[in-house]
Amino acid sequence: MSRLGQTSRLADRGNLGDSLTFGGPKTGAGPGNRTPGAWAGSRSSAIYLIDQGKTSNSPASGIDLWRSDLASLCVVALLTLLASSNLIDVYGSFAIWALAALPATLIACLIALAGTQPALRLWWQLVFLALAQWVIGPLICLNGSAIGHVIPSLETLSQGASSSLGAFKYLISIQPPLGYEGGGLMALWTMDLWFGFLAGLLAISARLAQEALVLLPLAANLVSSALLGTQTGTLPMTRGVLLGLLTVIWFSWRWRLLEAQRWLSSLVIIVLAATLALGSCLLLPQSRQTLRERYQPPISPYDYASPLSSMRSYLTKHRKDKLLTVENLPSGTPVRLAAMDSFDGNVWNLSDSRQASDSSDYRQVGGSIANTAHGRSFKASFTVGPGLQDYWLPLAGAASSIDFAGRGQGRDFYYNVGTSSAIIPSQTQPRMTYQETGIIPVIPSAEQIARAQADHIDQPRSKDVPDAVHSLATAMAGGSGTGGASAQALADQLKDSGWFSHGLAGDYPSQPGHGNYRINSLLAGGAMVGDSEQYASAMALMARDLGLPARVVFGFVPKDKDGAISGSRTKKQDDGSTKVEFTGNDIQAWVEVRLKGYGWVPFYPTPKETKVPDQNQNLTPPNPQTLVRQPPVPLTDPLRDENQARSQSALAGQNADEQKQNQWSQVWHIAGMVALYGSPLWALLTVCALILALKAAQLAYWRRHGSPGRRVGAGWDSVCALARQSGLTLPARGTRREQALAMARKLDLDPSDLLALSRQADYSAFAGKKTHEQMAGSYWKAVDQVRRSLLASQPFLRRLRTRLSLRGLFPGRPRTESSARATAGSHDRPQGRNGSGSGIRWPILAKVRASLTHYGRMEPKPTTASDPSGNTHLGRSGHRGRQGRVCKERLDS
Repeated sequence: MSRLGQTSRLADRGNLGDSLTFGGPKTGAGPGNRTPGAWAGSRSSAIYLIDQGKTSNSPASGIDLWRSDLASLCVVALLTLLASSNLIDVYGSFAIWALAALPATLIACLIALAGTQPALRLWWQLVFLALAQWVIGPLICLNGSAIGHVIPSLETLSQGASSSLGAFKYLISIQPPLGYEGGGLMALWTMDLWFGFLAGLLAISARLAQEALVLLPLAANLVSSALLGTQTGTLPMTRGVLLGLLTVIWFSWRWRLLEAQRWLSSLVIIVLAATLALGSCLLLPQSRQTLRERYQPPISPYDYASPLSSMRSYLTKHRKDKLLTVENLPSGTPVRLAAMDSFDGNVWNLSDSRQASDSSDYRQVGGSIANTAHGRSFKASFTVGPGLQDYWLPLAGAASSIDFAGRGQGRDFYYNVGTSSAIIPSQTQPRMTYQETGIIPVIPSAEQIARAQADHIDQPRSKDVPDAVHSLATAMAGGSGTGGASAQALADQLKDSGWFSHGLAGDYPSQPGHGNYRINSLLAGGAMVGDSEQYASAMALMARDLGLPARVVFGFVPKDKDGAISGSRTKKQDDGSTKVEFTGNDIQAWVEVRLKGYGWVPFYPTPKETKVPDQNQNLTPPNPQTLVRQPPVPLTDPLRDENQARSQSALAGQNADEQKQNQWSQVWHIAGMVALYGSPLWALLTVCALILALKAAQLAYWRRHGSPGRRVGAGWDSVCALARQSGLTLPARGTRREQALAMARKLDLDPSDLLALSRQADYSAFAGKKTHEQMAGSYWKAVDQVRRSLLASQPFLRRLRTRLSLRGLFPGRPRTESSARATAGSHDRPQGRNGSGSGIRWPILAKVRASLTHYGRMEPKPTTASDPSGNTHLGRSGHRGRQGRVCKERLDS
C-alpha cells in the first residue's frame, strides 16, 4: 500500500471528513454534524497529546512566572512547616514553635524569591541569609536579652552566634518540653531558614532536574526534625500523609500533568493513596529512635559520694541550725534530696546508666518539665540556709518547672524525672532562692496498699547482702499475699521491734553507717538500735530479697517529737502564705516501693524517736539466729562502712574536701569554643572555599579532558568565562576576534595576546588539521598567562569578586527557537526568565514522540491551501496545515 493510501486510511480511522479545518470555528455539534478539526483536538489525537490544548507557543509572560513562583513558594513553605512540625512537642506548645518556624520559613522563601532578580542574586542572598541567621533569628529566639525587646544587644548577637550550632546539642540534652528560654529555638530557626531557602531556590528553578531536587532539603528537614524530636512526635501519620499528597499534587501541577477534566479519577487515586498510606502507618511501630536516647549526659551521679553517708554530719554539725525554708508548701510534705537504688555492700548510691536508666538519667531541663503525676498542685519558694551546701537540690513532689531567682543560678541544673530529684554541680549556696511548681502525688491508703501488687522494673543487683536480711525478711513478710502487704509488713515489724538512737553524745550507743556490717549488727546483733539511716537501708534490702522494687530516699521530713510527719510544723504568715523551716534534726531516710497503679509509694520503717532504749530492756531483734556474737566495735571506726568516692568526687560529711576550680580557665575555654564553632566568619569562609574549589575543579576538567582540539576551544572558553565573571558582557554570537577586542578594550589589556589566542583557537577549530598535544599544552600555558593578566588589571575588591563569582559556572544548555518551542510543547511548562530550560526527556513523552514520528514519515510532502476565510485545509491526501507544521517542527527539533 502506498503512503498516500496509508494516510487516507488513518484519516478515515480518525473520522476525518472530506475537508478538515485546523484552527477554524466550530460549525455544529453532534454525531451527524461534526466539528471541523475535531480529530486534531480529540484526546486520542497525537497532536493533542503533544500540544495539550495550547494555542500559543510563546514563552509565559513575566506576570505568569511570578504567579507560578509565588504559588510554588507557598507550597514549599507549607511543606517546610509540616516537616519541622515534629518539634512542636519538644518546645511544649504550638505557639512557641510557631514563633520561630513561621518567620524563618517566610524569610527563607522571600530570600529565594529575591534570586529571580539578577541584581539580588547570590551575594545579596548570602547577605540576607546572614542577617536572618545572626540578627533577626537571635532577636526573635533570644528576645529576653534584647534592648527593649526590639533592638538586639551584643549579648543577643553573641548568644545567637553560639546557639546557631549549640542549640542542636541543647535540643537533645534537655528533657522536653524546652519552652522559650535557653536558646533552643535557634535550632528550629536554623533548619527552617536554610532548608526552606534551598527548597525555595530549587522550586522556582527553570529546570525540571533542579525542581526534582527540591525533595532533598525537604527530606533533610523532615529527618532532622524526627531525630531531634521525641519518640511519639506530633501527629506523625497525618503529617506524613499531608507531606506526600502536597508533594505529588505540586509536582503534577508544576509539570502540567494535572487535567481539570479528570478531577474525579484524580480524587479517587488520592483517597486510595491516603488510605494505603494510613494503613501502612498503622502497621508500623509507633515509636522510633531519636538522638536524645543516644545522648549521654556529661554528668554522672555515680561519681558523687553517697548522699546517705552525710546524714550523721548533718546531725552532729547542724542539728539545730535552720538549713532550709520553704513557703507555700502543702503541710506535711517531705522534701527530698536524692533517691538511691544501688547497694554495693558498703553504701547506697545512685546507679549508673548501664545498671538502671531511671536512677541515673539526670538531664538539663528547659522552662518546663514533663510531669505525668496525679495529685495536688503547688507552687513553693525555697531558700537555702548557710549550713546546706551540697550537690543535691532540695525539691518536693514531682516538679513541673523550677525557676531560680538569681541570674546565673541553676544554669548547670540537672533533673531526674524518674526519681524527682535534682543535682546542681556548682553546689547549693547560702541564700539561694528558687521557685518550684509541681504536683504532690496522692499516697494510697493502707487498704489500697494491702491489695496492690508489686511492679516490675530493672534495678541493679545488691551486693554483699548479710544473711540476716533473707531470714528476717522471710519471717516478717514471707506469707503476705501481695507486694504492698509485704512492704507494709516489713515497715510495721521494723518499727515495732526496733529502738531509736542517733548514737550522739548522751544517746544510747548506736553505730553510724548503713553497710552490710552495720545492717547485720542491726538485724542479728545484740540490740536492734539505730536511726532512719539503718532502718531504711535494712528495709530496702529486705524488700529486694522478697522481689519488691525498692529504693532509699534521703531528705527533710516535717516531723514532730515522735519523728512522725506532722502538719503542725507548717506556720501561717500574716500575708496568708505558709512557711516551714527544716533543721539538721529533720534530716531522714525512708523507703519507696513501686506498686502497680500507684508508682513509688513511701514507707517509714524507723521507730518513734521517743522509743529510746535503756539497759534494763531486751533490745535483741525478733527471731535471733544462734550465732557467736562478736564484741561491739568502737563507734568511730565502723567496719566496711567507709565512704567510697569515685572518679573526681569528694567525700561527704566531715571528710569532704572543697573542689578547687579555675573559673577563668572555664571562661576562656567557653569563649574559645564559641569563637571556634559559632562564629559567622567560618560559614562565610566555608562558602568561599567551596566556590574556589568548584571553579578550580572545572578549570582542571577543561584543561585535561577531551581531544587536543577540544581542549584548545575550552581554553578560550575559560578566558571568556573569566571576563564575564569580571562583569563584562561579551557578544554571544560574535567571533573570537570580536570577543578578544571587546575584552582588551573594556579591561585595558594588550590586545595582541588575546588576538593570538583567538587565532589559535580559530585555527584549531576550522583549519581541518589535527591539533597535537604539544599545541594544546602550550596554548593552555598562554591561557594561564592571560588569565593572570586579566586578574592583575583589576582592583583588589573587584578581583576578589571575580574569583568568587558564579557567573557562567553552570551554563545552560544552548537552545534554538525550534527546540524552545518543542520543549514548551512537550513539557507544557513556562520557560525560565533567561530562556533556559531542561534537556530531560520523560518516558511517556518519548513514546508520544515516537508515535508522531511514525505518522509523520508516512505522509507525503505537505501542500497547503487557504479558503477565503484564511483557514488552512488538509484533505484526504494528508496535506498538513498550520498546526501540523508546528508539530513537524517540534519533531524535527
